[in-house]
Amino acid sequence: MIETVLEISQKLGYSGIVVFMLLESSFFPFPSEIIMIPAGAVAAQGGMDPWLAILMGVVGSWLGALLNYYLAVRLGRPVLHKYGKYILMPPHRLSKVERFFCNHGEISTFTGRLIPGVRQYISFPAGLARMDMFRFLLFTGLGAGIWVSILVWIGYAAGTRLDKITYDNIENLWHQYSTQITVGLLLFCAVLITIYIFWYRRRRKLKKL
Repeated sequence: MIETVLEISQKLGYSGIVVFMLLESSFFPFPSEIIMIPAGAVAAQGGMDPWLAILMGVVGSWLGALLNYYLAVRLGRPVLHKYGKYILMPPHRLSKVERFFCNHGEISTFTGRLIPGVRQYISFPAGLARMDMFRFLLFTGLGAGIWVSILVWIGYAAGTRLDKITYDNIENLWHQYSTQITVGLLLFCAVLITIYIFWYRRRRKLKKL
């Protein structure tokens, strides 16, 4: 199936990037590595512009994130109020989650887009809290842009050495770099969150003066 997706995405070009990144950024369990690393390799071989590939990756991520956002707006609160107690999300806990995201939605959205297993679902709490749309798109785009750029860079760096872009090649590339990238992004998020906490606490103290 992944070989088929890889072949389809290469044939569709930029539109394939948008479609499959939309799927990856929504609630479908679809790996962005299968799309963006080959896009970088194709760009290295002259078949695609790397900057445009990154832009299309961000556009697809925006569309998938918006899908999750509006699903949460339309269905999230009614469903969780009715069934939340069965998944450890009773109304009082839901209210706490919403208040937290109202106060810290920007940093949560940005860092969430960089964390594996979180990036696909961070838009749900944003929708529940009805985060300001401009800020939601801005911080979603920044986080997605970093992630997509990393994947395109991996593909571009390897593109000149690949005779053919196959799933095995992409898998080998990802296994080669995935640990360093994941650890690096987690450390980056930890440092950023620490700085944000100090800034937020300092701002609250100044407001009380």
